[in-house]
Amino acid sequence: MDNLKDRFIRDMLKKAKTIAIVGASNKPDRASNGIMKFLMKNGYNCIPVNPKENEVLGQKAYKSILELTVFPDIVNIFRRSEDTPPIVKEAISKGTKLIWLQEGIYSLDAKKLADDANIPIIMDKCIFKEYLRLININ
Repeated sequence: MDNLKDRFIRDMLKKAKTIAIVGASNKPDRASNGIMKFLMKNGYNCIPVNPKENEVLGQKAYKSILELTVFPDIVNIFRRSEDTPPIVKEAISKGTKLIWLQEGIYSLDAKKLADDANIPIIMDKCIFKEYLRLININ
């Protein structure tokens, strides 16, 4: 089963072009900042979503996923577990292909929303670590 899951994640990461980063921060010590920088360096169009930021790493920040002018392939969420269900609802309404809750973030409510909408959801995994493990294999 893990091989199937790994293959799915690898395929999604290879096909994705646009990633919305919910909780993206300008603070260089935040994981969201470093991971967004890494993803951009590796060819992804990253869109920061954070009502407290105007721009992150030179990219215009949006207050919510609903404000995005593009449909993100992946919505990568850096927020507390209990804050994820409304974000997942927005991601579903925006037509994302994959919802990704970062390492340490897990929500059965968010999972149910995604499952009911037939959108895959990855929880409690770091997109940076998975990219290194599955794509950037030495």
